[in-house]
Amino acid sequence: MEQITEGVNTMTIVESQKKNRIQVSNTKKPLFFYVNLAKRYMQEHNDVELSALGMAISTVVSVAEILKNNGFAVEKKIMTSTVEIKDDSRGRPVQKAKIEVVLGKTANFDELMAAAEEARENRNAEEQG
Repeated sequence: MEQITEGVNTMTIVESQKKNRIQVSNTKKPLFFYVNLAKRYMQEHNDVELSALGMAISTVVSVAEILKNNGFAVEKKIMTSTVEIKDDSRGRPVQKAKIEVVLGKTANFDELMAAAEEARENRNAEEQG
């Protein structure tokens, strides 16, 4: 019984860590979808983890660089690894590169977000008027 309880406690910790993780795909969404989603996650959790496999790695790097270059994020950690994925078409496991990038909010993140929101509201008001 002790082992089961220990497993449940570990599972809870893992679940809470994934709330700020974005798994990036290179085909499903446009680049700025991930940029904006990462900003929202940083607002909620103070940091965000971007994760990708294979060809989507370049998307993670681009998102991270856009956020850093525009003053929204600082790099906290970068992890690379290789994971084995079962490829049904080939019938054998395939090695895929994996990247995980953890970004944190900059000191002026909230100011930048407020300025962006204000600019968006002004644009909308101009379009309405």
